[in-house]
Amino acid sequence: MKQFEHVNAASFEEAGRILKESGGTAQAMAGGSDLLGTYKDNLLKTYPETVVNLKKIPGFAALEEEDGCLKVGAGCKLNTIAQNQAVQEACPALAEAAYSVASPLIRSIGTIGGNICQDVRCWYYRYPDSMGGALDCKRKGGGTCYAINGENRYHSVFGGMSCHGTPCAKSCPAGTDVPAYMAKLREGKWDEAAEIIMRYNPMPMMTSRICPHPCQDDCNQCTYGDSVNVHGVERSLGDYILEHADRYYCAPERETGKRAAIIGAGPGGLSAAYYLRKAGHSVVVYDRMEKAGGVLRYGIPHYRLPKDMVDAYVNALSAMGVNFRLGVQVGQDITVEEIQQSSDSMYVGTGAWKQPVLGLEGENLTQFGLDFLTQVNIYLEKSIGNKVLVCGGGNVAMDVALTAVRLGAGQVKLVCLEQEHDMPAASEEIARAREEGVEICNGWGLGRIVTDENGRVAGLEAKRCLAVFDEEHRFSPVYDEADRIVLEADTIILATGQRVDLSFLGEHFGGQLKSARGLIDADTESFKTKKDGVYAGGDAVTGPDIAIRAILAGRVAAAGMNRDLGGCGECGCEEIGRENPSADGNPQEAAFLRFDPGAVENAESHKLKEIPASERTLIKEDASSFDRETAMAEAGRCMNCGCYAVSPSDISPVLVMAGADIVTTERTLTAEELFTKKLTVQDILTSGELVKEIRVPKRSGQMHYDKKRVRNAIDFAIVSLASCLDVKDNVIQDARLVFGGVAPVPLRVKHVEEFLKGKAVTEETADQAAGLAVGGASPMGKNEYKLFMMKDLMRSAVLRAGRSS
Repeated sequence: MKQFEHVNAASFEEAGRILKESGGTAQAMAGGSDLLGTYKDNLLKTYPETVVNLKKIPGFAALEEEDGCLKVGAGCKLNTIAQNQAVQEACPALAEAAYSVASPLIRSIGTIGGNICQDVRCWYYRYPDSMGGALDCKRKGGGTCYAINGENRYHSVFGGMSCHGTPCAKSCPAGTDVPAYMAKLREGKWDEAAEIIMRYNPMPMMTSRICPHPCQDDCNQCTYGDSVNVHGVERSLGDYILEHADRYYCAPERETGKRAAIIGAGPGGLSAAYYLRKAGHSVVVYDRMEKAGGVLRYGIPHYRLPKDMVDAYVNALSAMGVNFRLGVQVGQDITVEEIQQSSDSMYVGTGAWKQPVLGLEGENLTQFGLDFLTQVNIYLEKSIGNKVLVCGGGNVAMDVALTAVRLGAGQVKLVCLEQEHDMPAASEEIARAREEGVEICNGWGLGRIVTDENGRVAGLEAKRCLAVFDEEHRFSPVYDEADRIVLEADTIILATGQRVDLSFLGEHFGGQLKSARGLIDADTESFKTKKDGVYAGGDAVTGPDIAIRAILAGRVAAAGMNRDLGGCGECGCEEIGRENPSADGNPQEAAFLRFDPGAVENAESHKLKEIPASERTLIKEDASSFDRETAMAEAGRCMNCGCYAVSPSDISPVLVMAGADIVTTERTLTAEELFTKKLTVQDILTSGELVKEIRVPKRSGQMHYDKKRVRNAIDFAIVSLASCLDVKDNVIQDARLVFGGVAPVPLRVKHVEEFLKGKAVTEETADQAAGLAVGGASPMGKNEYKLFMMKDLMRSAVLRAGRSS
């Protein structure tokens, strides 16, 4: 056990102050039966420097009855509660629950406060490995709950709860709650899934086709096989949204009278336009091109992103009331100052379209990759050489190379600094390029353009690249200048990056917005600039980046603009966490995460169907979307990562059933508020907030606490039921029923309570109540037996109440 300082607190207030001021390095201790063992077994990642002893606080272990209410100090021992006559008369279920805890030795040490605040009893959470540490489970801040695909006999049968976020959502630049919409798709609720994804991203039909999907790289299914094909599922959902555009891109019900201007009709600008218009503001989008879409239209080939899809999205925004002013050169046709003066708020979301100057000898003889793609996207044709050399290792370079192949080039090579495993292009894009005959030359940098006697391009002299990044992973290539080769080519296309051009801002306005890097200086959290009423995001702020980050910037900026314009905050443009709507029958069940135990065991993902390489063209999409059935099947592989352990407390289900109040150092909470709304009590209590007292009102009716466990003398509940049934003349007048051990928190089955009211106590009533109690359950694979225990406890409780009435 590691050493710590021991402090005897004189009051709860003093203890709370020490805990709050410690910054998380102090921990409170009441009985110590659990905490000291945890320290001793080295189960924690971090250990307290100070342990604050609460046992010396006056009234800490009090137990009294006052005005028909039991008042129990947080430090009252469980044995005392079990044996107290007043408790046995006022709330016999509380006495029974206290007596059921562990062994007499533990009950003589353990306190009621410790019992209700104790941590989860999960094998994965507790089990020390050979190094003396602990498994890095979801509860401890790790990536996954091992029970999903492992031992889960004692885990929840009603689902899990969110815990430390999910790897896929954390990896998504937009923070998209991937598991939430996957869960809706598993249920066949496509409209609800659409509503969830559009909180974060209004154009999933496009991002699913072009995003490098970092969410899949961190998917927990990668441990067992293929990641969930997130982009494939998102693609089907995006297609569904676009098919029902009139449903999802509706004009706002009210107009605010406020005017928002957006410069740039790329993904960031189109994202901001959606959220701002949804909030009821008048929105005008300016762009220099003849059609809206930015890189979506001009920088990405048709075969990856069909332009009729971009058209459909832009048309949907127009139908919402977004006004597009296209073919307008800001800075020439209209100044930024004029735009700002005619608006109440402004967003600058221009992309990176300028060719960088590399200083390469003969650079003027090359073509710029983005210009090349733009011309092909507009005209769907372009003259191309026989031997094409593409320089670059990102997705743009892959697009250029494949476009050159499909234009009919005889030979296409690609040269890049990085080795294949370090190339910024997505692995599937690299594989596609190789499949279509592109030869990739890794580890070579650009030396000079080689020309023939007529001054025409003959090739590239490349030099060996020894390292691309320095020790801090900053771009700092190192070359072997003596190791050079010549790669023959008659056409060289540079796809080594783009630059941001902010000249349209003008000298005065640009001087107010630009940073030393030549980009717009905006806060990276709010995307607000130093100039009032002006927001900016995307490439103009970060430099060249992926579309989904521009979409995030547009969404967050729109939320800030909406607040500035006096918006209601309900426009959907702020990041929204998981807030599942209430389920039919039992609202609490809707808060639990569910997964498909059979489907998560499928190690192989469903793949998009691709047309053969020989049939691919510049226009037709290379792959087709999943049908709905396949998309739902793939969504079934989502593990819906959270914590699926159960609360170990015997006392908390009783307190929820009894309608108790919990008094802390800062407030009074109902037991239901403290124990059932969040995964742990610690998630509800603030830093330094301590439980002082439990107040249990007297209730009419028969109260009991029944518990199923492996060994009656010591073990935690596998399933428990706290019940209060008020029966007169064999008819149930009222009921309060709370299960323990079946969900991450105590589970009050209100739908069963309502069913029982007014019912005669019969075998049939008991059986029906038992069946209702397990309705909506979602066993994990090895814990279905818990449902039989639940039914047995419910049936027994109902029939017992009838016999005793």
